[in-house]
Amino acid sequence: MAQQHTFEGELHWTGGAGEDEHGKLTLGRSYVLRFKDKAPIEGSSPGVFKGDDTRHNPETLMVSSVMACHHATYIAVCERAGVRVLEYRDTATGTLAIKDGTMRMVGIVLWPQVRIADAAQLDLARELHAKAHANCFMTNSVNFEVTVEPTVTA
Repeated sequence: MAQQHTFEGELHWTGGAGEDEHGKLTLGRSYVLRFKDKAPIEGSSPGVFKGDDTRHNPETLMVSSVMACHHATYIAVCERAGVRVLEYRDTATGTLAIKDGTMRMVGIVLWPQVRIADAAQLDLARELHAKAHANCFMTNSVNFEVTVEPTVTA
């Protein structure tokens, strides 16, 4: 496998300009993200930052990126270890807060729930979450804590 991979995308602002009731400039926060051969993603700032809560925002995309990466890495390490996964679901919470005087993502907690085929592999399947966490590309790329609190059943 190559040691470097490139991912290219584009963002097209769809927000538009307007004025509030006092004549002050307002700029819409909506946009569309596009990556070749993939469905577009309609995004915006969160509502608390004058955006549209019905669209994805950088914060939900950050949480989803970490969640999806842990999932993909876990599935890969289970496959290599011979652990048959029957079901995988995850919920996650990301926290945006002021740290060192700057608003930033300060942590994400993942709660993956996994069901495997063989009860004799429960301990191994639980241990593989730590391996997946240590090898997740997105977790290794962020400057905040990512916590994984898995539940594994057979």
